[in-house]
Amino acid sequence: MKMTFRWYGEKDPVSLSYIRQIPCISGVVTAVYDTKVGEVWEPEKIERLRALCEQAGLEMEVIESVPVHEAIKLGLPERDRLIENYAQTIRNLGKAGVKCICYNFMPVFDWLRTDLKTKAPDGSTSLSYRHERLMKTDKNDLHLPGWDESYEPSELRSLLSAYESVTHEKLFDNLVYFLRGIMPACVQTGINMAIHPDDPPWDMFGLPRIITGEQSYEKLFAAVPEINNGVTFCTGSLGAGRDNDLVAMARKYAKRIHFAHLRQIKYSGELDFTEAGHMTACGDIDIFGIVRALVLGGFDGYVRPDHGRNIWGEDGKPGYGLYDRALGAMYIAGLFEAVEKEEKI
Repeated sequence: MKMTFRWYGEKDPVSLSYIRQIPCISGVVTAVYDTKVGEVWEPEKIERLRALCEQAGLEMEVIESVPVHEAIKLGLPERDRLIENYAQTIRNLGKAGVKCICYNFMPVFDWLRTDLKTKAPDGSTSLSYRHERLMKTDKNDLHLPGWDESYEPSELRSLLSAYESVTHEKLFDNLVYFLRGIMPACVQTGINMAIHPDDPPWDMFGLPRIITGEQSYEKLFAAVPEINNGVTFCTGSLGAGRDNDLVAMARKYAKRIHFAHLRQIKYSGELDFTEAGHMTACGDIDIFGIVRALVLGGFDGYVRPDHGRNIWGEDGKPGYGLYDRALGAMYIAGLFEAVEKEEKI
């Protein structure tokens, strides 16, 4: 296991020098943020990022993420060109020592929350989701926390319209088509693709969600059996789906989990939740049980503390401040150390 930390590049208020001071961190998870979706990441930009990380004494072995163009998800004619661009980016990243790429196949919207600063009794703030509030939102005039508002209103309406004819099965077929197109580059470079589960794991505004739990994992691995085709095991995203047995899944898929996002949520309704401190006692996700299952299952991938709270007066990027994620990293590292020593691994 290697413990990593998300870093949003040179504009991130959490500096590499601060990350380096967290004792258990081996490297950062980052990306090239100034390249348009669908274009090839230039080797020079990748090398600059890698050099910055190495100068700080940190590895850059995980990329989160190389976004997948909507035309690929929709299965449009231009997808072959875009998939080849993606494959070339994989080859460029491989030359820079990257081992794992986290990505998602969520249509239009990435992760969704309804509030980025829900205040807890202890004064900390965190991300939360209230389903009824989201459902009252006009999809023709969307302004939601947690996703990129780079779409123009007319562009967003056109994109939502394009997905009206895309079923769950069609979207899954398009995912398989994409993976089969990039697998040769993954095998050539040794890079593992780690798909992030849909967040939250249910349909949104009529858009299909297809990576939601055990059944979707079984279907995905059957369609693309190469070991390079794996998952990002996000406990918060999967945990929002109450039917998911995260401990059992962690044990079962440990060797297909190339990347783990370990975070905590506290349920507050059938579909509602608020993110909390990483400790098992802080919420409804059994972080200890998941770590133990990963170790016993033979997990040997990358881990990072996921969305943290803003604590101790920090007004950082929601979910990505320094202090609470650093606490989370140390807690998770401690669990791994304890379980590994207990099991003599």
